[in-house]
Amino acid sequence: MSSGIDQQDIKKEKILEAAYQRFLHYGYSKTTMNEIASDLSFSKALLYYYFPDKSQLYIAVMRKLANEYLNKLSKEVAQFDNLKSAFIFQINTQHDFIVENYNFFDFFRLNEQNLPESIWEIIGEIHETETALLTSAIKSEVDRGGIKPVVNPEEIIDLLLDALHGVRVRSVSYKKAMFPKKEHLEEIRGKRLLLAEIFIRGLN
Repeated sequence: MSSGIDQQDIKKEKILEAAYQRFLHYGYSKTTMNEIASDLSFSKALLYYYFPDKSQLYIAVMRKLANEYLNKLSKEVAQFDNLKSAFIFQINTQHDFIVENYNFFDFFRLNEQNLPESIWEIIGEIHETETALLTSAIKSEVDRGGIKPVVNPEEIIDLLLDALHGVRVRSVSYKKAMFPKKEHLEEIRGKRLLLAEIFIRGLN
């Protein structure tokens, strides 16, 4: 019984990896379930057994990517000896994550006004984890005496993350686009780093 479950897990992981590579190189719209099955030398029936359609497969890959991103963030943020380093790491890690997976996110460009609820759930989980990690970073900075005590650190971080998101929205809308072009990502990162620095000065 256990061996059968292990084999299923192995096949599922192979499907997720093959799908990720397809989505990454060709984007969601130019990837087909037939191509993913062919890459794996699987039958279409076997692929559909694990994932009933392409959107469900995409969401599963998105969840896997999100978990990897959050694991990386969780391992590092708590290790920094000052608040600025933690904020810079979060901004740079998110930036690198988007740049490295840019083509994968064409699903967002195609469906930005009508994203599935399960995608919003993943985005919500990312926001909650980032909030918790950076709130912990603020508390650690208070304990070190780097900043004065903060009454509502979670609300402060929620405001900062909203402001950082606003930098992207403003930068994109100013260029009359819905989703940032790859060449605009560095500009957005720079503005976010500047905003974080101003924010930290305010806490000091």
